[in-house]
Amino acid sequence: MARGRQTDERRADERRADERRAGAEATEQVVSESRTDRLRIRAAWMYFVEQMTQNEIADVLGVGRVTIVRMLAEARSRNEVKITIESELLEIVRLERALEKTFGLQQALVAPLTAANADPIPAIAAKTGMFLSDAMKSGMQVGVGWGNTLFHTLPFISAKSLTDFKVISLLGGVGIARRTNPAEFAWRFAQIFQGDGYLMPTPAVVDSVETKIALVERCGLQEVFEMADALDAVLLSVGGIASATTFSRGGFLREADREALLARGAVGDLLFHFYDRNGDLVDHPVNNHVMSVNVDRLRKAPIRILTSGGAEKTDALLGAMNLIAPTILITDEESARRMLEAVSES
Repeated sequence: MARGRQTDERRADERRADERRAGAEATEQVVSESRTDRLRIRAAWMYFVEQMTQNEIADVLGVGRVTIVRMLAEARSRNEVKITIESELLEIVRLERALEKTFGLQQALVAPLTAANADPIPAIAAKTGMFLSDAMKSGMQVGVGWGNTLFHTLPFISAKSLTDFKVISLLGGVGIARRTNPAEFAWRFAQIFQGDGYLMPTPAVVDSVETKIALVERCGLQEVFEMADALDAVLLSVGGIASATTFSRGGFLREADREALLARGAVGDLLFHFYDRNGDLVDHPVNNHVMSVNVDRLRKAPIRILTSGGAEKTDALLGAMNLIAPTILITDEESARRMLEAVSES
């Protein structure tokens, strides 16, 4: 009788294990189908609306021509293609393609919002996290920035073990410990992929150029800066000058400095490098005292991911298009519209 109960319990355990596996497989299938649907709609848009050839579409999407042929046939069979493309993704795809063409991007990813005035950070973070889950590969050397948007991507990144994966923090730390500290994000990002993290154990801003040179040359930071010359990818966000509160709270920027930056045309910062709408660094001492990898080094990375959004960051995003020339832009739909409208009005 005891043996019978044990058999029943074992069968129940096996049944529950089978149900868990089935649930996990179903979740993976939904995610896979969602990505496939999105890729198929993009291909249909390029082919039927933009009149691109199948070879051109294959080059843009990074797949084979045979795959494009199959996706176009499936779009027809699903009645997604008539005179127009019928899909809830239509407006998002239109915005993505407009951003790609306007700013010369390899890819734009636009996150939908529940309302025009909704906080865009959760949506952008989710879209970024899902993108990074697929984009990060073994053997990569990735430089990362910091900020609220980047920190919120962490829960959306699928953890996996990558071999020979290195994460380099591109900026020194802030004086007050908080979850958006550059070192904290870089370390946790490396942990997700079981990679090695290389941090910059200095303040984000020092008192002089001489101090900066001494720290780099005499305190073992040269290796970190040299690694920045061989990055496979950089992951960055931008801050608006009107909301440079983190900078202020850390004691790095006085209100007088912020006003001086505004007077010189600053619209935002990237790794505490303040720049104008044209993407030129403004003339202010803070740009020489920041302990971060310079922009010229960052532009050498073949993959440059910029993720950011919000009404107060429109000019900062526009300036960053010239400053860093991202290859991948991830933003929300309202920010995308504002950027495109600003360009059309200029």
